[in-house]
Amino acid sequence: MDINQNKDTILRNNLDYTLFSWSKQSGLNPISIERAEGVYLYDRDGKKYIDFSSQLMNVNIGHAHPAVRDAVIAQMNEVSYVYPGMITKVRGELGKKLAEIAPGTLNKTFFTLGGAEAVENAIKLARVYSGRPKIIAQYRSYHGGTYAAMSVGGDPRKFPIDSQGIPNVIHVENPYSYRCPWGSDSPEDCSERGAAQLERVIQFENPESIAAIIMEGESGSSGCIKYPPGYWQKVKKIADKYGILIIDDEVMSGFCRTGKWFAIEHHNVEPDIICMAKGLTSGYLPLGGIIVKEEIAKHFDETALPLGLTYSAHPVSCAAALATIKVYEDENLLENSIEMGKYMDTQLEMLMQKHISIGDYRNTGLLGVIELVKNRDTKEPIAPWNAKPEEMEITNKLAASIRESGMFTFVRWNWIFVAPPLCITKEQIDEGIAIISKAIDIADGYYEE
Repeated sequence: MDINQNKDTILRNNLDYTLFSWSKQSGLNPISIERAEGVYLYDRDGKKYIDFSSQLMNVNIGHAHPAVRDAVIAQMNEVSYVYPGMITKVRGELGKKLAEIAPGTLNKTFFTLGGAEAVENAIKLARVYSGRPKIIAQYRSYHGGTYAAMSVGGDPRKFPIDSQGIPNVIHVENPYSYRCPWGSDSPEDCSERGAAQLERVIQFENPESIAAIIMEGESGSSGCIKYPPGYWQKVKKIADKYGILIIDDEVMSGFCRTGKWFAIEHHNVEPDIICMAKGLTSGYLPLGGIIVKEEIAKHFDETALPLGLTYSAHPVSCAAALATIKVYEDENLLENSIEMGKYMDTQLEMLMQKHISIGDYRNTGLLGVIELVKNRDTKEPIAPWNAKPEEMEITNKLAASIRESGMFTFVRWNWIFVAPPLCITKEQIDEGIAIISKAIDIADGYYEE
């Protein structure tokens, strides 16, 4: 009785006194989590869920790792907070470590408390450094929930605040090979046409007015859309031609998630600014940041840096990050991301052979998605992009099945995300794939010949 009363109190306190993201507040049925460990979550009824999206694709090292806990406690015993104009041992050590793992000459970091703040400050810095106002971004993208971050993103969650977004943002189409906007018959052709469209837009918008192009290192919550061959390199070549900066948003795709420290390394491109968060601390504490190239950092040697946050370089968060990076290295999680990513690919291919409603799957390391359709020839999705509630019947049934079977992952429109913690094993992947397969049986029942 006491346990049930406690569960009921926890539920009521949460529903009565807190607000939930991206949701109407009535009718919510959230999972009440009691504890988590490794790749598993446990609710207050004792039910176990395999975490197949690493929460928000951020708990990369898995849940409840003692090394991060111990580092946080040790730092709090030393100093919990100082204002960002002071220095701490851990701040310098983390900055040095990030310089070591970042590509090229990106070697100085300004710390934020999350990914959206990182994007906000990257946009501000690019505009100030270049003296230009415009930012080019992709429609199928998500960069965070604050005003500037939502403005450069193309996710429909921004529609309610569109009229209050920041000015001078221009969007281009993604080279989405599976649904190529230009009707290409190959990924290579889609890459060429996408780059050509980008350059035309730059020319229409006046190249000398464009500060930066912002793209995700690898696409995440907009459908894990793989960049077709050569596309990132074409973008970089175009940017260099017109003196435009590259902002690489690695908030979701960074820190070994795709089998590289940063996903842009798959494309042999050195950006000017990297945005990071999520896997930086594996979500254990809030922390984000922007890493900048040497020449950008030097610009502010004699010019005031117009960035500032109360919690920038928070010592306890920095300690969590430094410990998290050590876990990646000590436990070979980058290598495991590669190995388990290959295994995930084989399992997804087998799943596609089994289920006629799978139109496509896309995965890089352990950042992937399954795309479901009503017909493989027409590619009609089981729910359209930005689907209305009445268009979500199949999606809702899939999500309910996955939750009932003991999995937490994101099911959005016609996508099921597969992005488990990087410590996952083959046996645990098999466990997760079996749950997803059972759910996709539902989608197969709606297939239209």
